[in-house]
Amino acid sequence: MKLTIIAISLLSVLSFTSISETTTTVQETTEAVYGSSFSLINDTKNKVSIYTGTGYVSLNKGSKTSISCKVGKTVHWANKGKKGDVIFKITSDMCGETVKLSKVMD
Repeated sequence: MKLTIIAISLLSVLSFTSISETTTTVQETTEAVYGSSFSLINDTKNKVSIYTGTGYVSLNKGSKTSISCKVGKTVHWANKGKKGDVIFKITSDMCGETVKLSKVMD
């Protein structure tokens, strides 16, 4: 008897509750990657060391290196194997291109 009363009470409470469905719209933005890498050329007058996100590279005057084009990642100065200040952030327009270091330095 008690179980029947509890079941009826529960059903009557549930009949007065309303279920509302909430939908959320998620907006995704993606950037197209045109190449898997880009070239960075040291067009400055000095030898420089940089951290590409995957390793440390030393660039003599006029030399270049290939950097994977991971949009949003940063390239840093390097000093004695330690990551330093940010030089620039990789953008989609760099992919597949040759980028001059003097143009991206702040």
